[in-house]
Amino acid sequence: MKVIFFHRKPRPNFNFSVENLFHQIREALPKNVDWEVRQLRFYSQGFLKRLFICLEAAWRQKGINHVTGDINFIAIFLRKRKTVLTILDVGFMKHKSKLARMILQLFWIVLPVKRAGVITTISQSTKDELLKYVDINPSLIKVIYVPISTSFVPLPKKFNKQKPVILQIGTKPNKNVLRLVQALRGISCKLEIVGEIGPELVGALEASPIDYTASKNLSQQELLEKYKSADILSFVSTYEGFGMPIAEGNAIGRVVVTSNILSMPEVAGNAAHLVDPFDVQSIRNGILKVISDDVYREQLIERGYQNHLRFDVQRIAQQFAEIYESMDSYKHS
Repeated sequence: MKVIFFHRKPRPNFNFSVENLFHQIREALPKNVDWEVRQLRFYSQGFLKRLFICLEAAWRQKGINHVTGDINFIAIFLRKRKTVLTILDVGFMKHKSKLARMILQLFWIVLPVKRAGVITTISQSTKDELLKYVDINPSLIKVIYVPISTSFVPLPKKFNKQKPVILQIGTKPNKNVLRLVQALRGISCKLEIVGEIGPELVGALEASPIDYTASKNLSQQELLEKYKSADILSFVSTYEGFGMPIAEGNAIGRVVVTSNILSMPEVAGNAAHLVDPFDVQSIRNGILKVISDDVYREQLIERGYQNHLRFDVQRIAQQFAEIYESMDSYKHS
């Protein structure tokens, strides 16, 4: 059984998490799955380059095609019954331009989804959002969660109540770091930020003031070290298709504070303290709760050890293998 994974061309100094995700899944697939990665030659930008990408994909398709990573549109040119389309989120539909939203809905959602034999999303929340933009039988969309790296294992740490280290993964606008900084004002802590920090965020940090460090372009091992040294994992995003740091924090054994919207409660289960990401006071109360309440904090940590098992790579790889096997029985169309 041959499976071709189509990946976009990676840009320099850009973290392509979906490609890393599927690297883990491929390594865990059963031996009867003969897989191959085909990285497309052109960046996904502009009409002509995207047209060339589509033609290249159509020419290079073979066996079962699996489309990943913001190149949904190539599915339009592939064999329907032999194509799996994975959609991580539809956050691009929040684009400010109405024309851009119309184009994105047509070429990134409607046409690719109609042309794919099976669509997978990484959360029920993403599936629900997707169905707002395309009329399709919901049974054709399978929810398959994101696996966490096997590097994330229980590593207990004595909680520092006097000055806990709060780990924040990501700094894009949806990561909501400005509100987090406001919420931490006056709380004795150290904020460890992973990601690029711009002038606005620097200004907010210095105005607070908050003891903080920031780092970017970390290796997997360096990121793991950040988790190890943390006391609290903060992930109070305003938008996520999944929320990998929640499960990673659970696996390590760090108490998690995350948002009560979209996919985040789905990923967290009963293993995180949920807050309103648009309410600074709610975020602040959540942080103070897990710092002050020892029993509650330990309950969340223990639940986290169980929760992260839902995102085991072997289990998730098997779910994809079952999809491939069902599609392999189809005749070419």
